[in-house]
Amino acid sequence: MPVPSVLPGADTAYPITLPDGSPHRGTVNLKNVINHPRFEVGDFTYASDFDPPDDWAGRLAPYLFPFSQEKLTIGKYGQIANGVRFIGSSANHATDGISTFPFAVFDPETMMGFQPDTRDTTVGHDVWIGYGALILPGATIGNGVIVGAGSVVRGTVPDYAIVTGNPAQIVRLRFTPDEIALLNALRWWDWPPENVSAARPALEAGDVAALANFAPT
Repeated sequence: MPVPSVLPGADTAYPITLPDGSPHRGTVNLKNVINHPRFEVGDFTYASDFDPPDDWAGRLAPYLFPFSQEKLTIGKYGQIANGVRFIGSSANHATDGISTFPFAVFDPETMMGFQPDTRDTTVGHDVWIGYGALILPGATIGNGVIVGAGSVVRGTVPDYAIVTGNPAQIVRLRFTPDEIALLNALRWWDWPPENVSAARPALEAGDVAALANFAPT
């Protein structure tokens, strides 16, 4: 398969073109379809859905409101499968009282200032989040992580870990500590698209040492 000179679709909503020439509307470059003040996403990160919504931010992060105090940040080259949901901090109730009932939400004078949990949720670069995974408030997911289908992720997931289950647990690391350090130093996701395309054989083969040969000079 020939390597393209540049990555396709970085500036389009629909990066996949079907054999008949029509765009596949079930997969979108998120950066080009989301306009939300608390939701930031990097280049080439895509999401897929079997029932494509008009509001992708609302589908992926239903509790993230324009007035929310937390942010959801997703890096570059992310891959988000159908059914993934980010449960932002705005969804949490206060737990330090007798009742967890959110009385303030139902009072117009206090509802806008009421948010007992304000933790940001952060996803690194080149992260694959599998079918139906649930990302809980305040999660920090490192670069190169694979989140298994149906996993419930909380806390911090280290770079290049594979996690599965509820709560998600580390199955293994994808590379050695030295290789992970080199990958984070190379930061290939920040390279110009032509360098990434040229490095495709190394990226697909898992050859960390060879990848370094394609770094911009």
